[in-house]
Amino acid sequence: GEFDIRNAPPVVLHYMDTPTICALNGGAAGYGLDMAFGCDIRIASATAKLNPGFAKRGIVPESGGTWLLPRMIGYAKAAEISFTGKTLTADEALSLGIVNHVVAPDQLSSFARSMATDIASNAPLAVRAIKRMMRAAETETFEQNIHHVFLQLLPLFKTKDFQEGVAAFMEKRDPHFIGR
Repeated sequence: GEFDIRNAPPVVLHYMDTPTICALNGGAAGYGLDMAFGCDIRIASATAKLNPGFAKRGIVPESGGTWLLPRMIGYAKAAEISFTGKTLTADEALSLGIVNHVVAPDQLSSFARSMATDIASNAPLAVRAIKRMMRAAETETFEQNIHHVFLQLLPLFKTKDFQEGVAAFMEKRDPHFIGR
């Protein structure tokens, strides 16, 4: 029979409009590593280790790694990591651009929550639209994406959040968005 992967966690994660942050505390290998790759932002504890050892186990990154990693860091670096299966330290992952930040282990949770709070304080409809447009850009030409973005922009102009964003900018204050 055929596999129906529409409801598989990596696929659901990929198409989710809500931004996702992965806080890596310890080891990430196999499916867990692919799920981390599928998040929008990755924050690693200084002691985290990323183990892309699929080739050492006789398998492939089955949950998006072969699609995600080359787009994150380029084909050649993704090939080296995937073909060798060498475990990466948090600092190596940071230097490659796989993780966004490396923080002390006791700061991981508060750092991730702080970033989530920063994201959540922005206009939610706009943040979701930005994520959709960045995801769409993976398969669109520049011109197609600009057109697509314009179609997303028109309904945003009609929102209370857009009015609040402009008013807050003009009044030099923090905006208070309501998601409408």
